[in-house]
Amino acid sequence: MSTLRRILLAAFCAGTLVASATVAVADDNAIRKNIAERFPDWPKIDEISKTPIPGLYEIRLGTEVFYSDEQGNHIVEGAIVETKTRTNLTEARVNKLTAIDFAALPLKDAIVWKQGTGARKLVIFADPNCGYCKRFERDLQGVKDVTVYTFLYPILGGDSPEKSRDIWCAKDNTKAWRDWMLTGAPPVRNMGACDTGALQRNVALGKKHRVNGTPALVFEDGKRVPGALPLDQVEKNLATATAARKPG
Repeated sequence: MSTLRRILLAAFCAGTLVASATVAVADDNAIRKNIAERFPDWPKIDEISKTPIPGLYEIRLGTEVFYSDEQGNHIVEGAIVETKTRTNLTEARVNKLTAIDFAALPLKDAIVWKQGTGARKLVIFADPNCGYCKRFERDLQGVKDVTVYTFLYPILGGDSPEKSRDIWCAKDNTKAWRDWMLTGAPPVRNMGACDTGALQRNVALGKKHRVNGTPALVFEDGKRVPGALPLDQVEKNLATATAARKPG
C-alpha cells in the first residue's frame, strides 16, 4: 500500500470515528431534550448508552433501565435477550448496577447462624414481622454448608422496631431470632440498657443500597435479589458465588 493510500485511509478512519462520536452525542442530547420536555416529572437521566441493537439506546435512572430510539420518541420497558446465548442482557446489566460489595458489608451488625461447614455465605435483610422472611427462613433449613448473616431491617411498621430491639438485645440473639422466625416464640421484652446502634446502621445501610422490601438477599459475588427465592435458585446462586471467589 502506498504512503498516500495509508494517509487517506487513516484520515477516513479518524473521520468515521469523529462522525460516530458526534452522532452519539447528538442522539444523547436529543433523547434527554425530548424526554425532559414530554415527561417533565421523570427523574434525572443518569446515563445514556448504546445497546447491541442498532438505533436502540439504554436509559439509566439510578439502577433502573429503560430503552429509547435515537430521538427519545419511544420509551421501551422490558428485557433484551441475546438469542444465541439466551442471555438476558437487561438482567445482567441491572445485576451489575445493583451489585453490593459483600466484603464491605458490616457483618458485625448482623445476626449469624450456620449449617454444616458454613463455607458458603448469604446476607439477608429481614423484618421480624415479614411473613415471606419467616417462610424463607424455614426453607433455608434445607440448605447445607451455609453461613447466613441477617441484618434486622424493621421497615414494615407496627411493632417491628420493638421486636427487632428485643431480638438484637437478647442474651443469645441468634436463638431469639430463630425461635421467633421458625416457631413463633416471641422474644423476651428487653427492659435494660442496650446498644441499638447496629439497628440504626442497618436501616441506613438498606436505604443506601435502596433495599425497599424484605427479604432482600445478597450473595458473596455481590448479586442481590429482591424477595425470597426457591431453594434450587438459592443453591444455584450460592454455587455461582462460590465459583467466582475461587482462584483461577
